[in-house]
Amino acid sequence: MSETAESAELLREQIISTPEMILEDPDVMRALINADDMRKGGNVVDLRTVAMGRLETRLGQLEDTHQTVVSAAYENLAGTNQVHRAILKMLDPTSFEDFLLNLGGEVADILRVDTVRLVLETHQAETDASLDRVENVLAVAASGVISDYLEIKDDHPHRKVTLRSVAPGGDWLYMQGNGEIRSEAAMLLDLGDGKLPGMLLMGAKDPDQFQANQASDLLEFFTGVLERSLQRWLA
Repeated sequence: MSETAESAELLREQIISTPEMILEDPDVMRALINADDMRKGGNVVDLRTVAMGRLETRLGQLEDTHQTVVSAAYENLAGTNQVHRAILKMLDPTSFEDFLLNLGGEVADILRVDTVRLVLETHQAETDASLDRVENVLAVAASGVISDYLEIKDDHPHRKVTLRSVAPGGDWLYMQGNGEIRSEAAMLLDLGDGKLPGMLLMGAKDPDQFQANQASDLLEFFTGVLERSLQRWLA
């Protein structure tokens, strides 16, 4: 028996003993089906082949969907861990000044935003001079500024977190706003009964970092923790 015949016989024995070697290999199965179609000729319609082709297409679509779901799950897990780390870091300071500096420093770095701005409304005409040390983070504004900025109307419910793009010149509430902030997360803060509202702004130079169609669940959780922290500091 020639070497070619011996190889063919050996391959035949392997296939008979382990047929799954062929059945589980999509490339081999596709080659066998194509070879069978060629043997039958172009005038023969094999419904089995058509059905298998459709099943193969659907399988590919299912695999793509599965991959998308897995990727989304990993991204969500990474986002959850990121927000949790930011919250733990936010709870570290033991003074209000350190709290604000930490908010605009390490917390902003963890959340990967370019700037953080805490806006607090007040009825007072003048502000405490000691706040100058945290002016890069804290902005004291007149009553009504936040509702104007977020375009809140009394007869319409408003979300706790607003994700949106920032038009050129629309970043006037940011420290030294010069048009670099192109998207933002604006979080409306309830500071307790009898107190004016507050707002936390997270600004990004990337116009796609915050978009209206993105989920805001994690930032809503962050907002809830921030509200409770500020209520204690401002009590």
